[in-house]
Amino acid sequence: MRALSLIAVLPYASMLAVASTAQVHAVSNPCRMTATAALDSCHMGARADHRLADAKCDNRPDRTSRHMCAKQAAADAKDAVASCFDQHDVRQGACGRLGAAPYHPAIVAANFVATIDNPFFPIVPGTTFIYEGQMPDGLEHDEFAVTHNTRVIDGVTCTEVHDTVTTNGVLTEDTLDWFAQDTAGNVWYFGENTHELVDGLISTIDGTFMAGVDGAQPGIVMEAHPAIGDFYRQEFDLDNAEDFAEVVGLTAFVTVPYGSFTNCLDTRETTPLEPDLHEHKFYAAGVGDVLETDEDTGARTELIQIKTGQ
Repeated sequence: MRALSLIAVLPYASMLAVASTAQVHAVSNPCRMTATAALDSCHMGARADHRLADAKCDNRPDRTSRHMCAKQAAADAKDAVASCFDQHDVRQGACGRLGAAPYHPAIVAANFVATIDNPFFPIVPGTTFIYEGQMPDGLEHDEFAVTHNTRVIDGVTCTEVHDTVTTNGVLTEDTLDWFAQDTAGNVWYFGENTHELVDGLISTIDGTFMAGVDGAQPGIVMEAHPAIGDFYRQEFDLDNAEDFAEVVGLTAFVTVPYGSFTNCLDTRETTPLEPDLHEHKFYAAGVGDVLETDEDTGARTELIQIKTGQ
């Protein structure tokens, strides 16, 4: 059983000693060493959050309130440590599939083309993909609009997409994404500028990254020739943007309001930042993303319309 109370019983120096020992064993495996360092950082963050929560509890006006507050802070810290271990498990599992090498793809601008025409992920400026799905918070409406704008990131000219999400008619996410296709036909994800909103105010920009900045690296959002069992990074900015995708099917049949499609590509997406999240995305040749499903809840986001010539 995992020592979920680790954060409460190990002093700071002891935690560093544990991490240093683990890193010595992982030194020949940069991928696992990165995962171990991220675990150490997560533990430290959880410890700091716990101490701050305790400090706030100390300022409560009466003993009963202070006791209940401290009890909740301890429970939250225990959950935080458990989450650190869950994130570590996902990262270590990925290292087992991706290999020991650091993730640092060689990006050469000359190896990229101006047009994104991968059949499973065609990005044509002026095209808007519209999706809808019933979520726990209400009806989600997503417009994935391919703009005529470009941005040079890490030396590569990328196509810009403006992705907006409304929930029950209220804007809850506003994001700019940047993609580029290499000469082999792989579509790369070079960054995003994302804002989640609550009551019209930005609540978080978590997930925002740009390839080449502060160690962030681009990833492949769609392979040129998907094959069952392929497993790859879609983005990499440690503890901020770490999506993985695995090809799990090539012959799926999908029916959504926009139409019915055969021989769809089925990818399963995971991330250590949300260890319990397992999403499937289905892509139809010549169309692109037609359906997204949550493996655990069964929630569906379906393609309902494609607008062109905008």
